[in-house]
Amino acid sequence: MSRPKLNMIEETHLRVHSRLEELVAVQTWFRALVSQLAEKSPWLDDCFDQLNLALAEGFTNAVRHAHANLPGNTPIDIELELQHRQLEIRIFDQGEPFDPNSLSEPKPGTLREGGYGWFLLRRLADQVTYNRVLSKTVNSDPEQSSTHPVKQRNCLRIVKTANIM
Repeated sequence: MSRPKLNMIEETHLRVHSRLEELVAVQTWFRALVSQLAEKSPWLDDCFDQLNLALAEGFTNAVRHAHANLPGNTPIDIELELQHRQLEIRIFDQGEPFDPNSLSEPKPGTLREGGYGWFLLRRLADQVTYNRVLSKTVNSDPEQSSTHPVKQRNCLRIVKTANIM
């Protein structure tokens, strides 16, 4: 896997299929990015494990829940943006939206199978939002029309800010 090229704002993108097996590629991509970015932003090394877990949780939730009834080749787009002391991860899925406020937090000391993902994400990151967004699709085939249809997707946004004094 080649090193991703980043702009001055340090932004990059990954598209994978909606399969749990893709998590290895997602985490390999993320590890390479953080290794590269940590040269300029060493604080990323300190929170790598938290961010990696948040990314894994967000990606697997998109596969298991948002894309549960969609074909395995449905794309999931992941964007990463680093601005000075803040890292933002955006995970875009094409499933039906849900209202995270409708989820009830598990009571301490109770065990249940599943249902902890959203609450885990909120504890790993400084900000977590989930909403429906309009976006242009990017056509990778230059032979096809240059018009880019607009479609709705869901965006899970995970933000971590440097804890530097």
